[in-house]
Amino acid sequence: MKFLDEAKVYIKSGDGGAGSVSFRREKFIEFGGPDGGDGGRGGDVWVEAVNGLNTLIDFRYQQHFKAQIGMHGMGRNRTGANGESITLKVPVGTQILEEDGETLIIDITEEGQRYRLAAGGNGGFGNAYFKSSVNQAPDWANPGLPGVEKTIWLRLKLIADAGLVGLPNAGKSTFLASVTRARPKIANYPFTTLHPNLGVATIDDREFVLADIPGLIEGAHEGVGIGDRFLGHVERTRVLLHLVSAMEEDVAKAYKTVKHELEAYGHGLDNKSEIVALSQIDILDKDTLKQKTKALAKASGKTPFQLSAVTGQGMTETLRAVRDVIVSSGAEEDLAIPRQKRDKGRHADIETRDEE
Repeated sequence: MKFLDEAKVYIKSGDGGAGSVSFRREKFIEFGGPDGGDGGRGGDVWVEAVNGLNTLIDFRYQQHFKAQIGMHGMGRNRTGANGESITLKVPVGTQILEEDGETLIIDITEEGQRYRLAAGGNGGFGNAYFKSSVNQAPDWANPGLPGVEKTIWLRLKLIADAGLVGLPNAGKSTFLASVTRARPKIANYPFTTLHPNLGVATIDDREFVLADIPGLIEGAHEGVGIGDRFLGHVERTRVLLHLVSAMEEDVAKAYKTVKHELEAYGHGLDNKSEIVALSQIDILDKDTLKQKTKALAKASGKTPFQLSAVTGQGMTETLRAVRDVIVSSGAEEDLAIPRQKRDKGRHADIETRDEE
């Protein structure tokens, strides 16, 4: 399946049906009076997060979504049928933005969460509605209200607990493949990873989701290389695992390059909890390993882990450190968020379906 994390679509809710102008016509009934029915309501446009999706590829082939219009009212007080609503099914973690690409409409973070993007137009009143003691034979009816039409952006930001960052060929994909069942492409050339990969890591009976994104190089925030467009997929993580390859001549410079790109990107990535690790240490002798570890510790201000996905050295300790940060940050978030804020939304345009 191809990966697509951004799509532009056009939506339109259904127009309301027009009310009917009709009078009762029956034998022996001289003054039947008005009996025009109301028009039906137009269909709504909804968006819903569903399980099993991790890309917006479906919206590459269909960009126009229109709900059904309401049917017109008819005589004999017959109300027109309501138009059928439509639902855009998206992965969990999808953001819906206005046409400007910046104004956020809704951030869908739970499976089953639904949001009404465009309400259908109300149906018009038939002439029977306007009957009164002073006007017993109205000969007019209301037209239906038009639906809402707009262009929106869908932007996917994968939901993961931890994110892998580093230069190309830092060993991120190898790390992901060794601790999860994910099978990313691994090769000895830059930018082997062209789109984010997710995997579920398990350590001491605790599971967490790990995201691997394409490598960053100097100037990524200006579009150099693949750029920083995939950094959005680690915005939601609680901790970043920063891998620096032992093959780098200057590990301090490699660390600072990626750190600078995170700061230039913003969105809180430079303030996230960070674990630093020197990867691919199986290629170094003891003295060189000691020197590079010391240089990386000085540049990062942290004691880096030493790991090798090939031999397994340091992998367990690194995973436990990642797990500890996830657990502690999760507890802090639960305490910081008021109870009523943690409750599921009850807005008129929001629905959250509980799992059965």
